[in-house]
Amino acid sequence: MSSHISNERPAFDRVITDIADYALGYEVESDLAYETAHYCLLDTLGCGLEALEYPACTKLLGPIVPGTVVPHGARVPGTSFQLDPVQAAFNVGAMIRWLDYNDTWLAAEWGHPSDNLGGILAVADWLSRTGAAEGKPALTMRQVLTAMIKAHEIQGCIALENSFNKVGLDHVVLVKVASTAVVCGLLGLSREQTLNAISLAWVDGQSLRTYRHAPNTGSRKSWAAGDATSRAVRLALMAKAGEMGYPAVLTTPTWGFYDVSFRGQEFKFQRPYGSYVMENVLFKISFPAEFHAQTAVEAAMTLHGLLEAMGKTAANIRKITIRTHEACLRIIDKKGPLSNPADRDHCVQYMIAIPLIFGRLTAADYEDQVAGDPRIDELRAKVECVEEPQFTKDYHDPEKRSIANTLLVVLDNGGTLEVTVEYPIGHKRRREEGMPLLVEKFKCNLARRFGEEQQRRVLDASMDRERLEQMAVSEYVDLYVV
Repeated sequence: MSSHISNERPAFDRVITDIADYALGYEVESDLAYETAHYCLLDTLGCGLEALEYPACTKLLGPIVPGTVVPHGARVPGTSFQLDPVQAAFNVGAMIRWLDYNDTWLAAEWGHPSDNLGGILAVADWLSRTGAAEGKPALTMRQVLTAMIKAHEIQGCIALENSFNKVGLDHVVLVKVASTAVVCGLLGLSREQTLNAISLAWVDGQSLRTYRHAPNTGSRKSWAAGDATSRAVRLALMAKAGEMGYPAVLTTPTWGFYDVSFRGQEFKFQRPYGSYVMENVLFKISFPAEFHAQTAVEAAMTLHGLLEAMGKTAANIRKITIRTHEACLRIIDKKGPLSNPADRDHCVQYMIAIPLIFGRLTAADYEDQVAGDPRIDELRAKVECVEEPQFTKDYHDPEKRSIANTLLVVLDNGGTLEVTVEYPIGHKRRREEGMPLLVEKFKCNLARRFGEEQQRRVLDASMDRERLEQMAVSEYVDLYVV
């Protein structure tokens, strides 16, 4: 006995057509979105420059075949590499994400929308250089900012109501989908080609989150977004070459994404695509810490100052209770040994122990030299995390989007200290306070890599948004070449 299976090709899933139509046709009119994208560009590039100080990152960079230089290829900021756009996207994406210090979006799914800059910048730079060689107009940095706004929006709007982590998938699937869509726009693909490319991104087997969680936490979480954004460039180029798509990749019974990877659920959407995500994105300004711990680290820094004023130190702490939101418990509440920097920067106990002991938290504090201090694990053992239901509620409230943490410290004499921080400095509600600090962070990262004259040239071009937007992408990226 056999059953009839229709082989009639369906229309593209609505989710895919909505993404394609937004990426190709939406006109961004929000000046706030462009202003925020400008800051996002500077911060994201600065994060990549800081990552170049870490051999664990730089060993993965460069061409696949050592010594390869691609004529008119994309340049990798902070290096001398000139690569094909797929490998350049991996390089830039890995640099950006390595230290977990670029922007963040928190919703049903978490993620870092500026991860998409890997594919955006690589393709825009490559197109500008090849265009110049052929006598064509170069792409401008305004187009890069537009693509960033759209990539943020695609990734963030899907994330608002759809939790990939709850089905064991990593959020970089959204980097791949968003990068694919906006790269298609930069490449000038048709609507049909763009639909094909986006469907290919969903067809891919998606990354498991296991490399972000105990007991397997490891360095793949630092290059997973680079891998995703470079894969997006590859898929967009395949679609440009005429590769077919798969219209019902999400909805097909048994074989589609929903049934195979999303427990039979269809995606839900809270709002149409616009510029909401870029306008409300969270910047990591003060600390290179997983975002759910940002306010906890800030509270720990305040407590360090209070202890000093009392003539006490972390050694005088008997117990610490962290009242927090559910997402923090699920991701970074971690007991037991921590085996590597990637493990440590996803442990809230570790991230508060460092400032309580040393009065600081830097990327270097996750390295073995610091982690070997026995006081850190002694203090970690005194920390208990509990959910504060109101914090979880406010975390999901679209009008608040708080990331609150309270630290309650019990001292050895029985005294207590308590500090609550609801919104991190990079939150929209603290944007006025945060942006000058973000600019200082950018300047500091430039100084890590460049001499004074090159720093000045980069700053002169970067801080004047009107001038920056008119620059050719290749002209701007050349300022970062060493």
